Amino acid sequence: MKKSYTDKQGQYLAYLYYYTKIHGYPPSEAEMQQYFRVSPPSVHQMILTLETHGFIERSPGQARSIRLLLPPEELPDLL
Repeated sequence: MKKSYTDKQGQYLAYLYYYTKIHGYPPSEAEMQQYFRVSPPSVHQMILTLETHGFIERSPGQARSIRLLLPPEELPDLL
């Protein structure tokens, strides 16, 4: 298994996985902003990057539609 994402991308992917597992739905960008203590544009750019690299997919125009495309065993631990 070769890691194809950066450490920061891995943390976002792990957060998406665990948040969705706990709550039953994916986090909003505002919740990710609060967790990672970054600006709204930073979170949005990360989501676009993860989607471009094929790690997640979203449904256009639908809130909380992020779906992780990697199996849990390929994700890092959430720090």
